[in-house]
Amino acid sequence: MSVRYVLDRVGMRYGDIEVLADVTLTFDQPGMVALTGPNGAGKSTLLNIMSGLRGGFQGSCQLNGRNIAAWPRREFAREVALVPQSLKLDFPFTAEQVVLMGRTPYAGGLFESPEDWKAVERALELTDTTRFRHRDFRALSGGERQRVVLASALAQDPRALLLDEPTTFLDLQHQLSIYELLRNLAREGLLVIAVTHDLNLAAAYSDRVVALKNGRVAADADPCSALATDKIKDVFGVQAEWLQRADGKPWIAYGD
Repeated sequence: MSVRYVLDRVGMRYGDIEVLADVTLTFDQPGMVALTGPNGAGKSTLLNIMSGLRGGFQGSCQLNGRNIAAWPRREFAREVALVPQSLKLDFPFTAEQVVLMGRTPYAGGLFESPEDWKAVERALELTDTTRFRHRDFRALSGGERQRVVLASALAQDPRALLLDEPTTFLDLQHQLSIYELLRNLAREGLLVIAVTHDLNLAAAYSDRVVALKNGRVAADADPCSALATDKIKDVFGVQAEWLQRADGKPWIAYGD
């Protein structure tokens, strides 16, 4: 069974600043969704509302027919995992221990179960983090830390995975491998919603693109429709052109 998110006229203000306004969206199918838009469009705020980290908003956000705030946190964490842009830890946890924290929603005693370790091993392997599992998390590079945090989220074994700029600190090779992983997880039945500024990654790997502009939904469709040149001009204020690479795959070029 897949999760079902329903957002109905969601709005959010920080003082006099309107960050989100009248956002109505439904996510009820597994798949890869790119959430894009310029800086300040409300992407991270929307993701935080969906992850239950941000209250005080207008409208409603429901998961499987229940308001987000009504979910017991432990139960919610078995359904939804969040990968933030960055994670700061002040204590000397190893990468493996950080990944193991993803099993907290399933903890039933003082010791980890075989299922816990199986989930940790799989998550380490999927994110290419096994080789530095015993290193201090604080000593890892930004890209390595980001992959460990993703592994921790995967160890939660969620049905929805929310990611805020998951490839910000990654080199090109790992950017592509992470998006390939996310697409494969979506094809296996996971709902994946990833905030991104990279329209080519969105176009290449997503089933659906939601674009925000000034806190409102400016586009919600398949990548070709949501990222049509007139939409890119309207949302991002730049000229764009769809091209075709030598291997036949489409590519977005910017500028005149």
